[in-house]
Amino acid sequence: MAFDLYQGITNQIVSMLERRVIPWRSPILSQPAGQPQNLESSKPYRGINVFLLAFTAWTKGYGSRYWLTFNQAKAHGASIKRGEKSSTVVYWRQLEVPDAQTGKPKQIPMLRYYNVFNTDQCDALAIGDEEKATPRPFTPIESAEALVKGYQGGPVIEHAGERACYLPLRDTVQLPEPGRFVSGEEYYATLFHEMAHSTGHSTRLDRGLDQAPRPFGSPDYGKEELVAEMAAAYLCGEAGIQPAVIENQAAYLDGWLKKLKQDKKLILTAASAGQKAADWICGARS
Repeated sequence: MAFDLYQGITNQIVSMLERRVIPWRSPILSQPAGQPQNLESSKPYRGINVFLLAFTAWTKGYGSRYWLTFNQAKAHGASIKRGEKSSTVVYWRQLEVPDAQTGKPKQIPMLRYYNVFNTDQCDALAIGDEEKATPRPFTPIESAEALVKGYQGGPVIEHAGERACYLPLRDTVQLPEPGRFVSGEEYYATLFHEMAHSTGHSTRLDRGLDQAPRPFGSPDYGKEELVAEMAAAYLCGEAGIQPAVIENQAAYLDGWLKKLKQDKKLILTAASAGQKAADWICGARS
């Protein structure tokens, strides 16, 4: 069966949406200049390529905004790291074909693609510090910071990489530097989400995260994500920053409409579990 490029790109976007990530509305500033660029030409990628490459950089934890082809890496004396996979870049090319009626040549646009790698996927490739994403100044929000510091017996919080996540086996919340987020409100909303996941550890509310990990895409995984999002919304309200992040919260919840319609009890059970998670973080542990 021939490769359907249109369907392939569509599937990537659908996959992002299914992960509750709106690719054109990420709270994390994955690129210092706003757009991924080609290392060789320094030209920024355009159109759908911006979303595809920025999302990949965010999910994979790449710290560089620069991309290049296999041959470009080779020309720089570099090589692609073992096991690394390429990302797709698409472009339109004008193809000359005869007109079906007149027989005269005419130009029609044809979608083409090629594969690229982030410079972080390369060995022996020297790039300057200016090509790395640079955090912006960050001013802590006192009310939100008080909730973070008041989480007694909570997980380790590390600032590293490009993605936000909770690592249950290490009992560690990991997220980018605060200055990598579009606002302080977005930083704390994301941190609250991951902190809520940590309440599921067996030493706290015991939702089995460290003993029975939820496979991505499973119903249990989906419920846990919704629990964390509900808890984050409660904590944002407690800190007085909920209005500033409501657009982001709504974007996440929109991805759950289908699941909520399939399970009429899901929103109630998730809201209850989310409230328990928020209470635990705030110190109310009945």
